[in-house]
Amino acid sequence: MKPLNVAIVGATGLVGLEFITILEERNFPIDKLYPFASDNSLGLTVTYKNKEIDVIPLNEKEIEKHPVDLALFSAGAGVALDYAKHFVNAGAIVVDNSSAFRMDDDIPLVVPEVNGKILKTTKSKIIANPNCSTIQLVPFIKIVEELFGIRKMVVSTYQSVSGAGKKGIEELRSQVSALFSFHEVKPEVFLQRIAFNLIPQIGPFYEDGYCEEEVKMINESRKILSLPNLDIDVTTVRVPTFYSHAETVWFELEKECSINEIHRKIKENKEMVLMDDIEQMLYPTLIDSSGRNEVFIGRLRKGREHKNYLSAWVVADNVRKGAAYNAIRIAETIFGDTND
Repeated sequence: MKPLNVAIVGATGLVGLEFITILEERNFPIDKLYPFASDNSLGLTVTYKNKEIDVIPLNEKEIEKHPVDLALFSAGAGVALDYAKHFVNAGAIVVDNSSAFRMDDDIPLVVPEVNGKILKTTKSKIIANPNCSTIQLVPFIKIVEELFGIRKMVVSTYQSVSGAGKKGIEELRSQVSALFSFHEVKPEVFLQRIAFNLIPQIGPFYEDGYCEEEVKMINESRKILSLPNLDIDVTTVRVPTFYSHAETVWFELEKECSINEIHRKIKENKEMVLMDDIEQMLYPTLIDSSGRNEVFIGRLRKGREHKNYLSAWVVADNVRKGAAYNAIRIAETIFGDTND
């Protein structure tokens, strides 16, 4: 891969900073790095390979002045809708981490180890990065579907506050501190107090009772897997942890499953880590996945009475695997992977 000019849009945010970290970790070939952000971040710098780089204001004039081959977006759907096509018109490939383009029929929604082949044939210059909870789920769904077939499945998520960005992390920190000091807390980022609490809602509710995050996971999973009739139900829960998301996943399968077969498939997948040994009390926790790029799988078990039932526990770092790392893997697939 030849060195590329790369833009990070939303460079001072949680995922934007993680983009920069992972690009450096993976020795992604960069000629020039341009960190774009809103006017609120002007005067700030980001660090790349021990060099401080000034943040660039995001506007059409600056986009034209800084031509790039690749633009990694993590600045929200509104910014993506306003500016992604300006980068495309200037010659860039855009990988967008927001929900802006995910369900557009003409724009690929990609987890490279699941449906990365589409990147070799698509004509779209915009590629959508899925929701964090979807990214960690669909590689496991693919294994189960290919081995046994899926009749239906049910997912419950346990999503850390970093899913709401820096402000989510700060709200949990401040609420914990306030409560230990016997002060009242007022929720601002989350709809309820998040410290020492669970909130069974992420995003606004629809008329049918599902919240936005649940609908995202259902629709995105079907699109990525090319399974438009996948029978999947989801409940999403915000939990008072800082990093990494966990999911319980239950399947009714077309035929009896083999845990050994699932183990074999997970071990063959370099993007997954198997931690599944109850004799050793071995299963993944949020701490195990934090700072890692893989999906961690454990607690695999058949139903006690129904041998075509399967339950599992799926854990991943939402900022890395669930956002920045997946987007960079998309870019590596498009431009050529120097890490394989």
